[in-house]
Amino acid sequence: MSFSAREEHRNGGLGEKPWVAVVFYGVWHKGSVTLKAMEKTLSVESVEIDLASWNRRAVYEFFARFAEPFHGICVRVDCTETYRYAKEHGLPVFLTLQHRSLMAIQEVENLRLRIAHGGVRLYETIHGGSAVGRENGTIGFGHYGFQRNLKAFVEDAAAVLAEVKERNDLERYPEQNIVRYSVLPWLDFTSLSHARDFEVKDSAPKITFGKMTETDGRRTMPVSIHAHHALADGLHVAEHVAWFEKYLANPEL
Repeated sequence: MSFSAREEHRNGGLGEKPWVAVVFYGVWHKGSVTLKAMEKTLSVESVEIDLASWNRRAVYEFFARFAEPFHGICVRVDCTETYRYAKEHGLPVFLTLQHRSLMAIQEVENLRLRIAHGGVRLYETIHGGSAVGRENGTIGFGHYGFQRNLKAFVEDAAAVLAEVKERNDLERYPEQNIVRYSVLPWLDFTSLSHARDFEVKDSAPKITFGKMTETDGRRTMPVSIHAHHALADGLHVAEHVAWFEKYLANPEL
């Protein structure tokens, strides 16, 4: 990809003071932050794409004006090794799968692009977020800072998930450098669509895991992936799937 870049921390478009996104058991704040033991700072560093020299400019301008610019696919993946690893090490399967997917997301540059702050930005790190089921039948939103270490990621994400289950609100991560995950463990789906507010300019990918099934000792599950077409094509989604399959087959990576 050819582009000129200007590094910056977040201060454009959100007021004059620089800010960092901080999760304290899942609660988000803006402003000056003193980190405490239970707080995790999520990187929001990015570079701005120079549209004038970007080799994807024509594709971007074509799809960016669409009322529905997201395209989606469903694919079945083998998750046997990751499932076994999670069970053997006492890790939540969903969070383990999410980590494997996030590892793959970091590998595909186009899936780290977002339309944000008046332009197109390439983020250094993409974090995870998901719907969280509650005992009363409602859902909340959890947000999980990406870490390459699987066990560290799952430990911190599990604490956030547990806290969100005890609340009654819906909080949204204030940045775009996220993948919006969900899981439908009851359904072996072959297609899926998402609710969308077309007034909100969202460019974060959406990934959903479905019901695991077992045949001849191998576990597979359907995965739905939706990406903003102005930023990523089918090729880039396929690259993500290939990386995801690699990380699923090698949970120790």
